[in-house]
Amino acid sequence: MSLNVLTHTLSGIGSVAGEGGFQTPGVEAFWWPLIGEGAMAFTRPALVLLLSVGMIAWFFAGTARLSVVPTKRQFMVEGVYNFVRNTIGRDIIGSKDFIQFLPLLLTLFSLILLNNVFGILPFIQYPTMSRLGVPLVLTLIVYIVYHTVAIRRKHGVLPYLKSLVPPGLPGWLKPILFVLEFLTYFLIRPLTLALRLMGNMLAGHLMLLVFILGGEYLLLHGENLFLNFSGILAFGFSIGMSFFELLIEFLQAFIFTLLAALYISDAVSEHH
Repeated sequence: MSLNVLTHTLSGIGSVAGEGGFQTPGVEAFWWPLIGEGAMAFTRPALVLLLSVGMIAWFFAGTARLSVVPTKRQFMVEGVYNFVRNTIGRDIIGSKDFIQFLPLLLTLFSLILLNNVFGILPFIQYPTMSRLGVPLVLTLIVYIVYHTVAIRRKHGVLPYLKSLVPPGLPGWLKPILFVLEFLTYFLIRPLTLALRLMGNMLAGHLMLLVFILGGEYLLLHGENLFLNFSGILAFGFSIGMSFFELLIEFLQAFIFTLLAALYISDAVSEHH
């Protein structure tokens, strides 16, 4: 590309993105109040979350009467159930204890996966888990279960707290290790579990917004053919990234549920 062409292209991009031009989407695109204002507003993510709960209830309720020859919905339900039961529940927690935690794991996986997929579903296109409050609530549920099980296994709060420090350590090292373990189990693990899910959904959706909205703007308002063609490329790239985002959405649902099972497995372990 010659210097003149490059200069003309850069000036065209500058005019497109200049004052009154394309506004880059940011985190404000994730705050969509529908009814009311402020902290008590009923927002789009709340509506999408309620919609997902209804869809999951309908999806699993359809298998109340199982048939020898499964219907399509029964086949799908059994696939999801067996995946969570065998791959996550039994393999991670163990065949002795996993069954009592299976409803929690199945609910977590189904709820997170469906709400993640909503991020690329036409006419919804909103990943509910990109709002930090939703992953935080799910994480809180996991850790209430985790600590409750651990306290019961250790027959009280004090024995449970003492178990955070392994025996045989020098006396001067025990307070330091206790603080580190306490922060790990009560602060760091819950925060990272929630922030990992929220961060991936937020970043992925922002990336798709940039390519889709930027491509539309370049296609309709670009001042030369190069910018118009760049808009078409951005649209094509956004379609490819949507399929990649679908894989990320599944992996994030799987990782969140897998880590929840790992933490619960730690709580039921005799060596905790």
